[in-house]
Amino acid sequence: MFKILKKEGKAKRGTFTTPHGAVQTPVFMNVGTLAAIKGAVSSVDLKEIGCQVELSNTYHLHLRPGDKVVSELGGLHKFMNWDRPILTDSGGFQVFSLAGMRKIKEEGVTFNSHIDGRQIFMGPEESMRIQSNLASTIAMAFDECVENPSPRDYVERSVERTTRWLHRCIDEMKRLNSLESTINRQQMLFGINQGGIYDDIRIEHAKEIAKLDLDGYAIGGLAVGESHEEMYRIIDAVVPYLPEDKPIYLMGVGTPINILEGVARGIDFFDCVLPARNGRHGHVFTKFGKINLLNAKFELDSKPIDEGCQCPTCRHYTRAYIRHLFKAKEMLAMRLCVLHNLYFYNKLMEDIRTAIENDNFYEFKNKMVEQFGENG
Repeated sequence: MFKILKKEGKAKRGTFTTPHGAVQTPVFMNVGTLAAIKGAVSSVDLKEIGCQVELSNTYHLHLRPGDKVVSELGGLHKFMNWDRPILTDSGGFQVFSLAGMRKIKEEGVTFNSHIDGRQIFMGPEESMRIQSNLASTIAMAFDECVENPSPRDYVERSVERTTRWLHRCIDEMKRLNSLESTINRQQMLFGINQGGIYDDIRIEHAKEIAKLDLDGYAIGGLAVGESHEEMYRIIDAVVPYLPEDKPIYLMGVGTPINILEGVARGIDFFDCVLPARNGRHGHVFTKFGKINLLNAKFELDSKPIDEGCQCPTCRHYTRAYIRHLFKAKEMLAMRLCVLHNLYFYNKLMEDIRTAIENDNFYEFKNKMVEQFGENG
């Protein structure tokens, strides 16, 4: 399923074959939490801007419109008109983000809905059933993401429970994929490495889950309070203990520089809400770093966001016009900036793949980091 085509140092150029098509790696997954990219970007737009994998959220889709509704409508691919791979997270991140509204037990986690306060229970089996109803290409194992830093004794107990949950996820997915009624009986499963900022806990957990022959492996629980330097240290520590013949996914990361540093350390998959979120507020990425289009200096600027960029926004509109749209509170402003930012990220990944193929990734990385500077 995962074939490494070229390596330069730890950086890998590969192809990951899935039931919904091949993914060229390294890849950035475009985040559509509720089966839509925030900022009025459609699945048709995603193809035009080079998106390979769309990512949706298990917890949020369970609440609205309901995973059973999506299942009755033929699964996420039909529901949102997207025929390429989809990854669904497990709901495990909500164990972290809804800390004030949840209770963790061995069986799973009890939440209070952030929408109406009703009580929801989700454990490994429930997460797998929801993701099976969504019929995503790749399902993520149910885990607990802990805050950084957290007490060592708590992290140890949490990781042990996450491992037990992973075994339950594997068993339930095997059962679901054996049912005639399951929409995607080839659904894949990625396990998640946890352990906070403790190298030894991370390494032991990586060794443990590497034995399970999963379709891929993620490094979770980063970009949740630790410094970039701590994050890079953890990646350096963990990657050597995960199977090289399986893709490695760094969850929820990050900036263009984070991505370049991640690829240099052996990461294959990335996702982050950052490009869409920034775009909705007029913060856009260029080859020389991020700029804020709301600044007065762009009022008469007739240049595109990023000169030389071939995204739909830069081919047709100026900085001055987009700034005007924001000031006039026109929805088109958000759409144009989100389109640009996602194109920028997808094109960055394409350039990274080309650089690895040409044996000049590290030269490319150093040049881009220097150009981005403090705005990267």
